[in-house]
Amino acid sequence: MTSPREAVALPRVGEKAPEFTCEAYPEGKISLADYRGKKNVVLAFYPKDNTPGCTKEMCAITEDYSKFESADTVVFGVSTDSVKSHEGFAAKFNLKQHLLADHTHEVGRKYGVVAEDKTTANRVLFLIDKNGVIQFVHEGMPDNAKVLEEIAKL
Repeated sequence: MTSPREAVALPRVGEKAPEFTCEAYPEGKISLADYRGKKNVVLAFYPKDNTPGCTKEMCAITEDYSKFESADTVVFGVSTDSVKSHEGFAAKFNLKQHLLADHTHEVGRKYGVVAEDKTTANRVLFLIDKNGVIQFVHEGMPDNAKVLEEIAKL
């Protein structure tokens, strides 16, 4: 018998990224399709706002945000927290990246990071190119230098 986590497969490099529309802070709603042909997209899934590891990860992205922008890449932090939670989290730590509020777990399940019996996302980062194809996947705490190196290959 497989565990619920194993039953939900992560999309792989070379596959089309699953489409989504999701509530976000600060913009309202964001769709992956909005960036097709325009920007590379990083989806950085994390478990929960205002926890030590997640704060470290999101603050590190903010520190390197101008490097991502220079690489024609938009970064989204994604958790199952609410827009209101994201608003407080972003304000408290002066976060620059957009935060997607996947409180229905729909996006996380499409990307295989929220198992059916769970309510929080696993820490996984996806790099999606301008054509909507996944080019890099990293499970665990991401290294921004490595992500930027992967973006430079596009």
